[in-house]
Amino acid sequence: MIKYPSLPSGATIGVTAPSSGVPAELHELLRQARSRMEAKGYAMVFGDTAWRQDKAKSAPARVRADEFNKMMGDEQIDLIIPPWGGELLIEILELIDFEQIQNKWILGYSDISVLLLAVTLKTGIATAHGTNLVDFRGEYSDETTAMWETALRTKPGEEVLQHSSPYYQKEWKHDAPSPCVYHLTEPTCWKTVSGQKVRLEGRLLGGCIDVIRHLIGTQFGDIRHYQESYIHNEPILWYLENCELNTADLRRSLVHMKLAGWFDHCSGIMIGRSGANQPIDHYTAEDLYQELTAELELPIIYDMDFGHVPPQVTLINGAYAEVEAENGKGTIKQIFKA
Repeated sequence: MIKYPSLPSGATIGVTAPSSGVPAELHELLRQARSRMEAKGYAMVFGDTAWRQDKAKSAPARVRADEFNKMMGDEQIDLIIPPWGGELLIEILELIDFEQIQNKWILGYSDISVLLLAVTLKTGIATAHGTNLVDFRGEYSDETTAMWETALRTKPGEEVLQHSSPYYQKEWKHDAPSPCVYHLTEPTCWKTVSGQKVRLEGRLLGGCIDVIRHLIGTQFGDIRHYQESYIHNEPILWYLENCELNTADLRRSLVHMKLAGWFDHCSGIMIGRSGANQPIDHYTAEDLYQELTAELELPIIYDMDFGHVPPQVTLINGAYAEVEAENGKGTIKQIFKA
């Protein structure tokens, strides 16, 4: 059965960097995020790794793992939010003490999704795919991003409903900071491969495909064990987003998932918006989605609100979801079902 952490009022947030930390020239981003979160009533505990970055990581793997393990074991810390993603989180997986992991939320995305997926698959503890800490530095959050608190305060047996965003951000404008951090200018449009209304339901699992694909064939990516041990063999509803892959590499990754059995007993696939998806020889992401839905005989919704093109909904690995998309809009209802 799935175990859902709780988020109490006045929670203490632990900030550690299991992947990349923040270099000195960007420390003001962390200080701004800390001030905003403290103003909202949260207590903040920062690990040393959050303030460090060298050679594509915050610190050596053992240092990162030890700090993460310490925060997970600290009963005073209710929630862990890394500053952002990175490149080399996979290095610490074999050093994490999964036997001692406490039932507390971990929130993040990008390279952090490797950690989120591994924790849920290995322990049955729900994890939260959503905005990272530095993006909480704004004066306020847009209504889509702001749902992270509602999602994480949902109790076992309860449900949380999220809607597609009105607008998304096409590009960062660092020379013109926004009060809510994001510059939301482009109309959001959730799309379906069929072009018709689509309804999906199943147990959520997913993350950034660039990095979670590397769990295939390891003890940290045992989907069959997870299905049998934690979700009563209910169908999986995959959510996947692409950070940097061109369409050929994305195709290879999805075929790899299929050959590894990750799409066995799957009810559908949700794909987040992407700034990548560069065509190879006129082979587009839309071509890929058409092929995938035909091969797997599964419905696909794409250009959804999660991933590297903000804003993004908060998706709970392990929760039971009911998803609808029609005429460019949609909803995601997550039920915190054991």
